[in-house]
Amino acid sequence: MRYKGPLPKRFTDRFNAWMVGLRSSPRWGRRVSGRLTVVTYTGRRSGRIFSTPVAYRRAADAVTITVAMPERKLWWRNFTGEGGPISLDLDGSDRTGHAVARVDEKGRVTITVRLDQPPAPNSP
Repeated sequence: MRYKGPLPKRFTDRFNAWMVGLRSSPRWGRRVSGRLTVVTYTGRRSGRIFSTPVAYRRAADAVTITVAMPERKLWWRNFTGEGGPISLDLDGSDRTGHAVARVDEKGRVTITVRLDQPPAPNSP
């Protein structure tokens, strides 16, 4: 029987650090930053701030995150029910929004983020 629990922390920490490094590298950063972002959120129970790299799709002010292997990950559960606040690094700046996680009948998890309006630029 295969192990179905969360991924080992040592593995996820190394993988996440590698993905963040890839996203910020001069050679590969532009190619992957259109599909890879870093989300930052506050844990519901712990109150701690967490950041994790995720793949995403964007359409105007909506961002969709499909969680790979959701049964082995815990972070997305912060956005079940009514959802919660989230911050994403998009186009070189932090954007805030409200994220809601949905689980379909096959157990797949999709997080939909409605981005807040960016601050208006200062007029001279």
